[in-house]
Order: sequence, then structure tokens, then C-alpha cells
Amino acid sequence: MPSTRTLSVLIAGFAIASSSAFADTEYSRPVTADVPRSVYWGDTHLHSRNSADAYSLGNRNLTQADAYRFARGQPMTAHNGMRIQLRRPLDFLVVSDHAEYLGGYYRFNVGDPLVTETDAGGQWAGYLAAGDPIGMIRAFTASMADPENHYPFPEETQRSIWKEIAQTADDYNVPGVFTALTGYEWTSIITGNNLHRVVIYKDGADKAGALPPFSGQESLDPRDLWQALANYEAVTGGEVLAIAHNGNLSNGMMFPAETVDGEPIDAAYAELRARWEPIYEVTQVKGDGEAHPLLSPTDEFADYENWDWDNIGRTEAKEDWMLKHEYARSALQLGLAYENDLGVNPFKFGMIGSTDGHNSLSTTAEDNFFGKFPESQPGVERTQNSMANNQLWQNWRIVSSGYAAVWARENTRDAIFEAMQRREVYATTGSRIVVRFFGGWDYANNDVHRPDFEDIGYSGGVPMGGTLSAVSANERPRFIINAIKDPDGPNLDRVQVVKGWLAEDGSLMERVIDVAWSGDRAIDPATGKLAAVGNTVDVATASYTNTIGAAQLGAVWEDTDFDPRERAVYYVRVLEIPRPRWTAYDAAFFGLELPDEVTMVIQDRAYTSPIWYDPTLD
Repeated sequence: MPSTRTLSVLIAGFAIASSSAFADTEYSRPVTADVPRSVYWGDTHLHSRNSADAYSLGNRNLTQADAYRFARGQPMTAHNGMRIQLRRPLDFLVVSDHAEYLGGYYRFNVGDPLVTETDAGGQWAGYLAAGDPIGMIRAFTASMADPENHYPFPEETQRSIWKEIAQTADDYNVPGVFTALTGYEWTSIITGNNLHRVVIYKDGADKAGALPPFSGQESLDPRDLWQALANYEAVTGGEVLAIAHNGNLSNGMMFPAETVDGEPIDAAYAELRARWEPIYEVTQVKGDGEAHPLLSPTDEFADYENWDWDNIGRTEAKEDWMLKHEYARSALQLGLAYENDLGVNPFKFGMIGSTDGHNSLSTTAEDNFFGKFPESQPGVERTQNSMANNQLWQNWRIVSSGYAAVWARENTRDAIFEAMQRREVYATTGSRIVVRFFGGWDYANNDVHRPDFEDIGYSGGVPMGGTLSAVSANERPRFIINAIKDPDGPNLDRVQVVKGWLAEDGSLMERVIDVAWSGDRAIDPATGKLAAVGNTVDVATASYTNTIGAAQLGAVWEDTDFDPRERAVYYVRVLEIPRPRWTAYDAAFFGLELPDEVTMVIQDRAYTSPIWYDPTLD
């Protein structure tokens, strides 16, 4: 056998000879364009004790820094005394504390003069002196619901607190390893209806900390928020965007036909919203916002974790007309009609999930779910009682959603923020399902099975978040779809394309198509439906097996009903096989018998950002 040195010489000699013989060929696939190769997992909506509601409802000791440490994989002690740690750390995190009285409740209770010597601090001291600590919570609620009924912090207090928050994000940001993005939540509530937005900065503390957050104490109108974001960019040269809160508690105001002052939305509104809100939080702990059975009666999976009884303020019951202005699928269709009439689509958004947790702990796994507030963390009573302090909902209804999945070139602030801007992102309800989605005109049927399908997807079309332009009358769009199971989770049941379109007569239409599925099932020609995948869940032991389903599903799907004259929008929904819900894990661990109304089995899922077709684009 030749020595290592001899072998290297032989190899070198072969390389010289082969370079002469094959001078006009390439041995390996060339390095392609700089396209996103990695998916990164994060949470864009988490609260620490800096949020007034989180602090007043029990999050007294877990800070913004603790939230970053936990997301990076460090073990922590939860408010109920349990030790908790993520099996798989996050790649990025936004701690998005409420801008209203940001950091104020904690600082007031430790006697920080930065807060105690303000008008708001004096008001709170009066409540405590009168034996009315709940008055502080009422004051916080009033500050979100009525800008005229509050004692805002002076600007110097806001600036000081905000600079510290932005600097903490910088301290925990490790480019290439973990991304800590600076952010806050603008907390608009109008007559009990939720219009919250999470604001995310691309920048470090030098720019992000230069201006204090824009709060609901200044205005409840999203147009004023958008103007404040424009002002930030003009003053600092930085970049910022907003993410609309899931709309199911807005009672028809999240994707409206009218502005908050009752005027029909116009092109100016549409342009501003499209500019500043490129992505939407479609799923989180307060319900899933993809679809609703009343809007999509033929979709048997449209009933996932719906919260549809009233608004966030519990002030007005839900009415059927409100639903189409709250759910992502109907909003995407409404956007097509607005674009046709106004020339711009106000609801051209990508989709992400996040938690909206208020206990500084970002958990989405069904078997490791630590609730929303300290009172909804694991314990014997959390599945049986409503939240004692605020009576907003029964704890068992809380959803363990969700994740923001981002296709980016690297794990840095710039790359993740830019992926959000171009909407190359998707949502899951808690599992780390990996999904690719491309649209084009010339994909071959076997392209999804090629190892370089990503290169084919980018070179021959657009990824999720993109737009296809007009084509000749005889062409139809084709889509490459590839889904891979969470390696630590259930197998996959099926992959579906959800299509919405604006028909020539002005009606908005939708269709859900099964395009890939596990097993030897077939579409029933009589019903057009695919049979259920089955169910391996043992509720009593909170367990399941991966003896059904598939580890990977893919397809190249062609829209054979395509009309090149009609605007259309497409997104992918991926369903897992059934698994135990977090309530089943609680019941098994604590030995509980829960009422029949408590959901015990779910099918987690992913929703991609859409691909649009615009017949007016060349």
C-alpha cells in the first residue's frame, strides 16, 4: 500500500492529467447564486417581566435576558418551581414587551425613581395606598384602550428604559449562532378589539435605541404606527417592520373594509400596510388564525384550535360577518380584490407563528408546554380552572403554537430580517416541519426528487413570498413542494395546496387540493376527499407511534384550472399524523380526568407564505 505522501502524489498526478482530458467540463455542480439554504427557527412574540400585564399576572422574576438565555438552551427554573430546558434551542428570538409602561411595573415595585417620580408612578402609589392593587391593572388596560385615559411616562423615562432593552438584545446577539432582535409590541385595543402589532428592528442598539417605541398611549390607529416607523427610518437610517397580531380576537378589525375612523380603506392605506407589514402572525397561544369552518365549510381541517367566541376585551360576542376579516385565508382573498380595485394589495403578507407567551419561556412542544402566564404553567389545576386573576379564558383552551421558520443565508440579524421582508418565511403550530415551496412555469414532474431541486426552484421560478407574472394563455403554473417531518416529532399525513382566486365576475373563490400523502390511500372520486390517515394516539399514556404517515412528502403540482386572466394566491398546508395535545400530557402526568370538552388529540401543521399570480405584471 502506498504511503500517504505517495498517495497524495498519485492523486495530484491524476488531477493534472484529468484537467487536460476534461478541460471543457466540470466535475461537480457549480456553486450557484447566493440563495437561502438554511431554515432557522424562532419566536417573534415573547414577553418578559418588562410587560405590565406579564408582571401584574405573576412574571416577577424572569427578565428579558432570561428569555434569551432560555431560548439559547440554558436550563431555567419556571415560576412554578419546575426546572425547564429546551431540547432544541431556538435560532432567533424577539422579546416584544408591551410599549405601554414598558418596564414600569417592575421598576415601580423596586422603588426606581425613574418611574416612581412620574405621574403614572404617583397614580399607582395612590392605588396601593387605597388598598386597590388591581387599579394598576385597570390603568394598564385603560392605557391600551383609550389614549386620553392614562398617565404616560415622560420621554426621558421611555428613552432610558428603551436604550437598556435595546442594549440587552445586543448583548445576547451572537452572529452565526443566535440572533437576538430588538422589538416591542404596539398595543392597540379599540372597543375591546385586538389590533396589536409586533415591531422588529434590523438594527443594533445604536440605531434601535435612538427613539423610544411608539405606543398605544400615543395612538390606536395603525396608520400612525406606520408613520412612526417611517420616521424612525428617516431619522436613524435604520430598518424596521411590523407584524400584525393574529386577528381572531379583533372582531373583524384586523383585515378591515374600513379604517379605525370609519372611512373605506383606500390606496394610501393599502400602500402603507403593504410597505410596513410584510408578514402576519397566523398562529399563537390565543388560537389559530389560518381558516374557519364557516368560511371554508368543505375543508375538514379548518377547525384547528379556533378561538371564535368574542374579542380580547370580552366586550362583544363574535358575529359571523366578522370572520372573513380575521382569518388569513379569507384575508389573502380579500387582498386580491383590493389589488384589483386599488392597484395595491394591502394584505399581501407572508405567514409566521409565534408564542405570545408572557412568562419569558418560549415553548411550543406539546410535551414541554409551559403556558402563557405563570398561572397557566404545568400544574394540577391549569387544565381545570379559568385564570383566576383575569378570567379571560379557560386554560385548557390555550394553544401551544407556534414557530416562525425563516429561510435565510445565515443566522444573522441582516439575513433573518431580509427574509421577513421578502416573505420567505412560514408558520408551524409547534413542530419543526421543514417545507420548501416554489412556483414557476416549466418545472418537470421529477424535479422535486432531484437533489438540486432547490436550485431548480430558484432558477426556474420564485420561492414562497414571491409573485408570478403574466403568461400566455396556454401556460399553467407548476409548483415544487417538499416537506420533511420534524425529526423529533410525528410523521406527515398529507400536503395540501390552498388556492384562492378572484373570478371574472368579481367573486372570491377558494379550493383545497391534496397533492401528496402517505400510504396507499386514494382520492375518493365521489367526494373528492382523501381518507383520514389513521390515529395511533393512546390518550391514557399520552403517547403515539410513527407506524403510519411518511417521513417526507413531495410533489410537483400543476394548476389545471388556472385562468391567466384571474388574480390568484397559493399557499401550502402540511399536516402531521395525530399526536397527543398538551392537555393529554398533563392528564397523564398529574393523573387527571378531564371533561369531554377538553381537546386531547391534535394534528400539528405548517402554513407556508403564499405565492401570488398577478396577470398585470409583465
